[in-house]
Amino acid sequence: MAKVDISLDAELVVEAMALAGVGSPQDAVEAVVRDYIARGHRTEARVQLQDQPGRDADGVSRPPQG
Repeated sequence: MAKVDISLDAELVVEAMALAGVGSPQDAVEAVVRDYIARGHRTEARVQLQDQPGRDADGVSRPPQG
């Protein structure tokens, strides 16, 4: 896997380390990025469920109303 070197504000990294409960800056940044990506996937899944009209949460089609 390719690696990327970046510079970050030290206070930001220390806060991320504390919030993530990890002891290394590398692990903290990886945890934050993985969480951000997972949150994006969850949001996409919710939006797709909302964009499917006529379906209940259990996936069963509802009869037309009106």
